[in-house]
Amino acid sequence: MRNRKVPLRKCVASQEMKDKKDLIRIVRSKEGDISIDLTGKLAGRGAYLSKDKDIILQAKKKNILASHLKTKIDESIYEELLSLVEKENQQ
Repeated sequence: MRNRKVPLRKCVASQEMKDKKDLIRIVRSKEGDISIDLTGKLAGRGAYLSKDKDIILQAKKKNILASHLKTKIDESIYEELLSLVEKENQQ
């Protein structure tokens, strides 16, 4: 039996290649709405961030998501990302 290929994606903040399941996808829809895509299947322009509090804070400080998705990122998106990482670390 053949081993399945593990999909790799690059974190926009750390530039590290990681398994798709180890990253969080943030999506900009055609309407310009920003959302966090937990399924990895939403339509639109996507950017991946590592599930690491320091990486998320770095992306916020340097405005990496806004430049990658070419739109303004609301403060609530970063708060939601941080709470997701906190929940995952507690499990």
